Amino acid sequence: MDKMLTKFESKSNRVKGLSFHPIRPWILAALHNGHIQLWDYRMGTCLDRFEEHEGPVRGVDFHRVQPLIVSGGDDYKVKVWDYKLRRCLFTLLGHLDYIRTVQFHTDYPWIVSASDDQTIRIWNWQSRNCISVLTGHNHYVMCASFHPKEDMIVSASLDQTVRVWDTTGLRKKTVRGAPTQDDGTVVARVNNELFGGNDAIVKYVLEGHERGVNWASFHPTLPLVISGADDRQVKLWRMNETKAWEVDTMRGHTNNVSCALFHPKHELIVSNSEDRTIRVWDISKRLGVQTFRRESDRFWVLAAHPDQNLLAAGHDSGMIVFKLERERPAFDVLANKCFYVKERYLRMHEFSNSKDVPLVSLRRTTSNATPGIGGGPRTLTYNSLNKAENNVLILSDSEGGTYELITFSTESTGAGDAQDVRRGNALSAVFIARDRFAVLDKTRQLLVKNFQNDVVKRSTPPLAGVDGLFFAGTSGRILMKSEDRVLLYDLQARKNISELQVRHLE
Repeated sequence: MDKMLTKFESKSNRVKGLSFHPIRPWILAALHNGHIQLWDYRMGTCLDRFEEHEGPVRGVDFHRVQPLIVSGGDDYKVKVWDYKLRRCLFTLLGHLDYIRTVQFHTDYPWIVSASDDQTIRIWNWQSRNCISVLTGHNHYVMCASFHPKEDMIVSASLDQTVRVWDTTGLRKKTVRGAPTQDDGTVVARVNNELFGGNDAIVKYVLEGHERGVNWASFHPTLPLVISGADDRQVKLWRMNETKAWEVDTMRGHTNNVSCALFHPKHELIVSNSEDRTIRVWDISKRLGVQTFRRESDRFWVLAAHPDQNLLAAGHDSGMIVFKLERERPAFDVLANKCFYVKERYLRMHEFSNSKDVPLVSLRRTTSNATPGIGGGPRTLTYNSLNKAENNVLILSDSEGGTYELITFSTESTGAGDAQDVRRGNALSAVFIARDRFAVLDKTRQLLVKNFQNDVVKRSTPPLAGVDGLFFAGTSGRILMKSEDRVLLYDLQARKNISELQVRHLE
């Protein structure tokens, strides 16, 4: 099971809706108990609560520019709040059943809401009225969202379809500066209120799921749609000007898929489910590449930060803000030089003159991991016990843990490959002498190896549950750590020198 890079975790009632603030380190959580929480995920503090809904709140969204929040709940109400004034500004009435999702348009003064009354409504939050009702689904509409750039909406319903709607006519009719039509007659207004007129029309109906569809969302730049359903499948769809079709199906979830979206930075799909997992899929390979599991909480919703490498997931007992990969490169510092890995090159940065050069191409050495999910170098250690020869140990999480011992020249221009590369499987590895390094293998045995990668000594670590080895500053000694203690150990004498108990060591 993959380990999640959790940045923040909250404990609360079931979280059904989430929204990242585009600039501030804030996230909104819509709770099943009727409350909305505003969290600072960097500081880990709850900044505010909004508590006017009667019954569960299922949808919530930040406005991109204005200090506004929109929410929708089981009381059939869409509420718009000012988080600076800390109060609800107004309530939009019209839906006749639970509201599942709400979202602000990025450019127009619009809100889209999806409801169990089988309709999607578009509201103008400036004039505070409903400007269109999208009808066509014949079961609960579980979600609806605007395309980030085009005049389109995607919706998912328990009628087993995903629909893509064209809102070009609505924009021309209602957005200032576009040609307008006279819809002032009573008949036109009633028709618009009840049936939505012809301002937003169905562009495509995507059929293929065998059970109700819980979520659908657009790709931020490509003509793609992703959907997740009660048939436990995640489906990828492609569109062109005239038609839309199913590209592939991703199977692996063992219960209803609650939510599915495209990662904003990488060619990845992220989905979560009532099977208590979050799964990450590679779009090009159409394969599951990561799975995160909770012990007892079903997942209900996902959100992606628009600009940063951050995701959030809501579950039965709260929410988590997390990353799929570390963004800080693997590095080590020696005197005035920093050795680090970037874009499959070992590079050297000199602090004295800010010179930064690639030394060695690692394309043949590093694993062919999917971009965006880690699997690349986790740590880099320079052999400070042998400064005449340049050696580094690079550790990565691929294949359950691997190391690479690389010998290179600092005179290199980066065009060549490493002079010598030795590799193997390990949970951890560290230099212990000029030409020796220690490895913690997958059976938790301690191996001492020479630079030809041959085992010269094997022993059982004196620390139970050891999960990491670290350089101890002098030849022949290492630091080893477990979850609750650190041990300074002399490998040659096989002697414990010192021990420190610390809980929850990272």
